[in-house]
Amino acid sequence: MSRPDDLVRAVEATLFAATEPMSAEAISVHLGGAEVKAALAELAEQYRERGINLVERGKRWHFQTAPDLAHLLRREREEVRRLSRAATEVLAIVAYHEPVSRAEIESIRGVQTAKGTLDVLMEAGWVRIVGRREVPGRPVIYATTPEFLTHFGLESRRDLPGIDELRAAGLLDPVEDALAEAMEAAGGAEGEAETQSGDEADAD
Repeated sequence: MSRPDDLVRAVEATLFAATEPMSAEAISVHLGGAEVKAALAELAEQYRERGINLVERGKRWHFQTAPDLAHLLRREREEVRRLSRAATEVLAIVAYHEPVSRAEIESIRGVQTAKGTLDVLMEAGWVRIVGRREVPGRPVIYATTPEFLTHFGLESRRDLPGIDELRAAGLLDPVEDALAEAMEAAGGAEGEAETQSGDEADAD
């Protein structure tokens, strides 16, 4: 690849042939260690106004149908996967608080969480086990996946809407609003606990 255009074309061909989204590092390895970030940025710009776009989701790149043309490719009958209310709540808690254990999820929700609820989210490819908490009992902890970001059109978790945004959009009913407040309270409690721990350390 003697010309800059050759690298752009090689990156384009690699992504076109890929069976799943690829990180910049994986593309670089595939192309013999070439620096591909500039080529990816150029490709993304080239495809910005096309029928398909090159997008980065969860630090992985792939081609997708332009959002304004998605309706042209929908089947007349779609099989919609609907999550239960419990699964939706658990997914939201994992997304906003990850990594989080089942006990922590239950503490935020205020009710027990059936194992099957987490299984459904893992089967959907949106939640995964990322390790164990280093506390007595070493509980399993969960986090979202790159597929979660891709499905919801997020580049990273920083793009998750804030509670105020959800309220302003009218996307929280009274029960969900109460859950949101509980999540906020849990986040505040975690911050206070960290501050107290820091104060104790300073005192030592």
